[in-house]
Amino acid sequence: MIPAAIIGLGRIASLLEDDPLREKPCTHAGAISANPACTLVGGYDIDEERRSLFAERWGVPVYASAKEMIHKRQDLKILVVATHPDSHYEYCKLAADSGIPVIICEKPLADNLSQARKIAALSRKSVIITNHERRYSADYIKAKEILAGGELGSILSIRAVLYMGRKKRLLDVLWHDGTHLADAIMFLTEKILKHKNHWGANLNASSGTAWLEGNAGKIPVLMEVGAKRDHLVFEMEFSCEKGRLRIGNGIFEVWKSEESPYAENFRSLKQLEQGFKGKTGFFANMLVDAVSCAQNQGRKPVSSAIEGLKVIEYLNSLGRWH
Repeated sequence: MIPAAIIGLGRIASLLEDDPLREKPCTHAGAISANPACTLVGGYDIDEERRSLFAERWGVPVYASAKEMIHKRQDLKILVVATHPDSHYEYCKLAADSGIPVIICEKPLADNLSQARKIAALSRKSVIITNHERRYSADYIKAKEILAGGELGSILSIRAVLYMGRKKRLLDVLWHDGTHLADAIMFLTEKILKHKNHWGANLNASSGTAWLEGNAGKIPVLMEVGAKRDHLVFEMEFSCEKGRLRIGNGIFEVWKSEESPYAENFRSLKQLEQGFKGKTGFFANMLVDAVSCAQNQGRKPVSSAIEGLKVIEYLNSLGRWH
């Protein structure tokens, strides 16, 4: 059994596991507990109430400091850092310096480019996994296979949409879930996403809509980020030579070109697939990757700190468009 512990005992670490609508496991504690090769041995948070809730929910010791937990559990093989991004480097460095072989760091990797580069540099000491969970999700893995397989032809353009509620500042939306959106585009295309231009609302605004123009390699990308919506939208559309693929929260569609039933000598798109069937395993597969890294020295994780750094580099490049 591989001992694992968690620093930061909030929503993504534990609390979301009680959401009845989410696919399980959907938290770090849930994934560790569900993996037969792992055992959850402790947790730390600065908040006493969260420590108490975690200890009661998972039946494990909690600690008053991260250093104390690591000192008392010198057998730790996996440490999850699920704190606010401004403290990610502090805890990742503590774990790497303590010889913990595998660190799972929540997204975004850091809250600025300098700290993200420092975390990536720690990969010389420990394996660092950035929790960009869509790299582990079965629907995104299938989408990547379809796009790479050539059935739809080359990707010609990408449109992405991100709404995260009524009052959030657009830049905060980008740093929160835009991290997943940017990483998913890079994962699905195997290209680095670059920013070119911005128009519409100021990214410091909490209203309106902004459009971000960029490229994934030579593929043009248009990303729409909006506020004042009472709903969440996270989706991407890949327009291809012979069809299109749409994927996002609750969305999985594959369309392919065929002779049009509406007009002679034209072609139209016909939907071949709608909805993804079965569990995606997004958190479970991430933990499987972490366990494999702990068991196999030299293994490269599916979602490394380098991938996390690429997203921060993209977000940092938006700065001049504030």
